[in-house]
Amino acid sequence: MKILKFTLIALFAITLTSCKKDATTEEKSKDSLTAKKDSIVIPEVHKEYYGIYTGEFAGKEMMHDNEADEDYEGINIKRLSLKINRITQDSVYGQSIVNGTQRPFRGVFNEDSQSFILDEPGNDKTDGRFEVKLKNDSITGKWTAFNKSAVKAPLKNLKLIKKEFVYNPNFMLDQNSELIDWENPRDFKEKYTDEETGKTETYTQSKNRIASDAVFKINASKQKLSEKDIKNLRKLDMEIIKNSVFARHGYSFKKQTYRNFFEQTDWYIPVSNNVDSELSPMEKDNVALLNRFIKYAEDKYDSFGR
Repeated sequence: MKILKFTLIALFAITLTSCKKDATTEEKSKDSLTAKKDSIVIPEVHKEYYGIYTGEFAGKEMMHDNEADEDYEGINIKRLSLKINRITQDSVYGQSIVNGTQRPFRGVFNEDSQSFILDEPGNDKTDGRFEVKLKNDSITGKWTAFNKSAVKAPLKNLKLIKKEFVYNPNFMLDQNSELIDWENPRDFKEKYTDEETGKTETYTQSKNRIASDAVFKINASKQKLSEKDIKNLRKLDMEIIKNSVFARHGYSFKKQTYRNFFEQTDWYIPVSNNVDSELSPMEKDNVALLNRFIKYAEDKYDSFGR
């Protein structure tokens, strides 16, 4: 009986071991199939269309005039970049970059009509759908917001040209650039004397910040700046000199003030909402120095008509 029990126990153990081996083999086989499936490379097509397309992104928005107590339509114009990263037979992948925001998109490409339908994720109120057509090196078409009530201009037209982004430390604002910050007017109390009555009256006048021609001379991407170089500059001068560093690296500015300056150039191409890692050690040091002085600098204001 002892011998029989021992034999049965041994047979049971062998059976369990065999089952474990079979299960392990089966699991390995499944893993192998999964790995093989995951390793299948979906072929890419139309690589010649890969790249950055940048240009005007414009739409009508409703604006309210508080003084006249009426609404009117204004034209909202921004600079948009579409980066097409990958195209397969059934999908297109890339990012849209505008207003300092970078959003991924996925869509389809129709070879017959040479057109794209590209959808942003939809989990942000500014997301929407691009319906655009490709012709040579240009993309034209429209963008429609998914949530039309959440944005000022829910329908925008776009006209983009394919451009190759290149970092160049020599890039500067054009000498003919307008150096007025239209986005941050400030009210000042002014006095005048009435010639007839001799009375002194006070009135309020709105003025805008202006930069000096120092922004055409100082390049924080090429020269190591010292306190002496910047201590007498206006605040707006230093802001432009600092942000020129980021503009050269393709930073997409959230602030309209800076977009207005750099969109006057033909070299500015917004490609990313974070370029900190792209800055050289000298650029980082210059930016830190400028930030210190910007805190305490003063601005020059003047009055302008638009």
